[in-house]
Amino acid sequence: MDKFLIEGGRPLEGRVSASGAKNAALPAMAASLLTGQPVVLRNIPRVRDIGTMRSLLDELGVDSSVKHEEHGNRLEIQARQLLNPVAPYELVKQMRASVLVLGPLVARFGHARVSLPGGCAIGARPINLHLRGLEALGASVRMDHGYIEMRTEGLRGATFHFDTITVTGTENLMMAATLAEGLTTLDNAAREPEVEDLAHLLNEMGASIEGAGTDTIRIRGVSSLHGADHPVIPDRIEVGTFLVSAGITGGHVCVDRAEVGHLAAVITKLREAGVGVRANGPHELEVEKDGALRAVDLDTQEYPGFPTDMQAQWMALMTQAEGASVISENIFENRFLHALEMMRMGADITVEGRHAIVRGKTPLSGAKVQASDLRASASLVLAGLAAQGETLVDRVYHIDRGYERIEEKLNRVGARIRRFSE
Repeated sequence: MDKFLIEGGRPLEGRVSASGAKNAALPAMAASLLTGQPVVLRNIPRVRDIGTMRSLLDELGVDSSVKHEEHGNRLEIQARQLLNPVAPYELVKQMRASVLVLGPLVARFGHARVSLPGGCAIGARPINLHLRGLEALGASVRMDHGYIEMRTEGLRGATFHFDTITVTGTENLMMAATLAEGLTTLDNAAREPEVEDLAHLLNEMGASIEGAGTDTIRIRGVSSLHGADHPVIPDRIEVGTFLVSAGITGGHVCVDRAEVGHLAAVITKLREAGVGVRANGPHELEVEKDGALRAVDLDTQEYPGFPTDMQAQWMALMTQAEGASVISENIFENRFLHALEMMRMGADITVEGRHAIVRGKTPLSGAKVQASDLRASASLVLAGLAAQGETLVDRVYHIDRGYERIEEKLNRVGARIRRFSE
């Protein structure tokens, strides 16, 4: 099992490039099931979750090939026919986004059998709204030995209101509705850039979608979709992580191949905390610490609010800020597991339910820590960069799920991180 050994206390200096967003690439890969023609996806990040989704598509009988390009991979997918409509537990348990194949399978083939995702380290993420929405479109749903069995003789447009905002639920229903007869309206839909990027791909494939990026999306069904060639958007969470890496080490870093407009909430908070962030055009951000770091309270919210996927990284930053900050996690329960590991490094953090109080500035010292999930692992790397001495981060397979060789990118701007296996 791979680990990171981090030598901390070094300001980062230089230029780093963002990879494609895995949270945009995964639904795009699922969307390839909606047509028998080739779908070409570019700027695909080289991360574990992409490999898991490819394995799932292979299980379904889908052909795919990958070609390395200068920026990310070029992935060509062709779902000529469905050999097996089952998404097995062995794959779904590795990545909850596997449930995104449900809507496309039902819409195009009329049948799907997908494992229930099961538990999650950062709290429950039920898929009941996915199922209710697909039922509203005319699919029958039953549970069978831990699997969702879904069938339809043909989907029909409907109006569906999400009781709570769900990104993957919005994506699943949007994909299914592209082949449903008539008009589908999704109210209280997720507004994330990844949803909007998926809508762009679907429209390139011949769908008719309006309103993506707002809370009301309208999809007028078509009889069939065709192939497309689509570059996925940059990973805004990776960009945000790099911005924090400069702030927490007192460095000076330029992040290119970014989408500046997707990071407004993160940039605002960093500036409040004393991290100087400057946009050098629409696709580059330059960041350096602007004096002492200041404690700033934070509430995670659905987009366009501050993303829950940046909460752990923000906590690492706040350990080095003057004063006390309150971090409120409003999206997921049980998403403060990284706090206990930071406390082993010397951080002063108190967790009270969905709130964490971080008292800074506390000197961090290197220690052995263990990652519990994808973003927690990133936060421990950031804490290790700021700490004195050596930090050993265990279970870095979590970080490999969503960051493309993060240690290599950080090392190019002055970090000292060594990957090794024991």
